[in-house]
Amino acid sequence: MSEVRDDILLQVKDLKTYFPIKGGMLQRATSYVKAVDGVTFSIKRGTTMGLVGESGCGKTTVGRTILRLTEKTSGEVRFGGQDIYALNRDALRHLRPKMQIIFQDPYSSLSPRLPVGEIIGEAVREHHIVPEKEYDAYLDKIMASCGLMTYHKDRYPHEFSGGQRQRICIARALALNPDFVVCDEPVSALDVSIQAQIINLLKDLQQEYGLTYLFISHDLSVVEHISDTIGVMYLGNLVEYGPKASIFSNPLHPYTQALFSAIPMPDPDAKMNRTILEGSIPSPANPPKGCKFHTRCNRCMPRCTTEEPVQCEVEKGHHVVCHLYNP
Repeated sequence: MSEVRDDILLQVKDLKTYFPIKGGMLQRATSYVKAVDGVTFSIKRGTTMGLVGESGCGKTTVGRTILRLTEKTSGEVRFGGQDIYALNRDALRHLRPKMQIIFQDPYSSLSPRLPVGEIIGEAVREHHIVPEKEYDAYLDKIMASCGLMTYHKDRYPHEFSGGQRQRICIARALALNPDFVVCDEPVSALDVSIQAQIINLLKDLQQEYGLTYLFISHDLSVVEHISDTIGVMYLGNLVEYGPKASIFSNPLHPYTQALFSAIPMPDPDAKMNRTILEGSIPSPANPPKGCKFHTRCNRCMPRCTTEEPVQCEVEKGHHVVCHLYNP
């Protein structure tokens, strides 16, 4: 791992997360699903990294592995210079409030048996975030920051709309005074008008509380609006990574170019040079040899089928994993 820098909050190096496929009478592992297969990136304090890619490419597993909700197979995750996988149970419990997650589905991620005040405040009490006498005032402040009213504390999740439920999820994460939040497709289940409200709320909270986000999404327009840097994942690997301006103005990897060509144009008369990807995503349990994308790439070369590409820096901070840029 490179040296620790004060401006870098999260560093991930060669992260791998494999899930065993068991078979036979003894249920032994016969092979592995390589959900995350060697991912490296870093996020500066107070910024947002957008993580995009097709369903099943490993985006959510990256977020869960960083938070130790899923255990890694190998690699390093450093938060504020600390290797979180080297921490014992007590040290990890002390760190937990600083690393939070907002789940994709605001319907299933809230307990239907608890009122909103208890949902938001349960972990605040457990981790002793504020003294007991300040508890109610603290909850009111957090709820107000997220666009919720104080009388909402006594209501239950089924009494709220999808957008309001996601505000409750955001308040629950914010209540622990975190430094880093994984936003796992937090607006994908919402209407477009509500999506804009939630995205603007996340940006306002980031400015107010100095938060750092890993924003996972399928929607490139949403990612462009909220992100400072962008990573593009394909079949467990980060194929392109760099500043937002560089990625959107000059996408380098053929997969990134195909994703961007699918963005709808607001002008119905504008010509779209759509790149159609042939075939379907290979199985992460049996990925192709060489470059994993070569089975769908229209610029595939003979070496792509046998030789695995390495990451190279084409522009300052703009990295790509492709043989086209690594002769």
